[in-house]
Amino acid sequence: MKQFFLILAVFGFSISFAQKLEYTNGKIYQNGEQLSSFETKNLMKTDLKALRVFKNAKTKESLGGFLLGVGIGGTVADLVMGLTSDVKYPTAITYAGVGLMAISIPILSGRKKMVQESVDMYNQGLIDEKKTLGDNFELNIVNNSNGVGLRINF
Repeated sequence: MKQFFLILAVFGFSISFAQKLEYTNGKIYQNGEQLSSFETKNLMKTDLKALRVFKNAKTKESLGGFLLGVGIGGTVADLVMGLTSDVKYPTAITYAGVGLMAISIPILSGRKKMVQESVDMYNQGLIDEKKTLGDNFELNIVNNSNGVGLRINF
């Protein structure tokens, strides 16, 4: 009976560690719950390549969004100044804003693919670990001042 519970516990631990991530509609889910970027980074700490790709995607998203926002803001501000005063419209601010918006498009274009790639890399690492879990399993009998027990390493 004890062996049955031990095998059940080991099987339960192996399933609980192998939690795949899903990337749908621009959001990352684990077991049906949406994860924030911070939680995703904490999960991906075990796979450094996937973490690096995910951080690069988030950097692209931040930089592209910033440039897009500055471009739109500059263009709208110049438009408002042109409509409310006697200043000749468009000025250099409008051209700079349009240029920043144009620059942000290629920066923002590859971020979703990079996030999908990082999630796939992370999930692939989970599959590889699951295949080798039996090889990395170690069961020891431990004796200390509290008594005798079992130690499971994997």
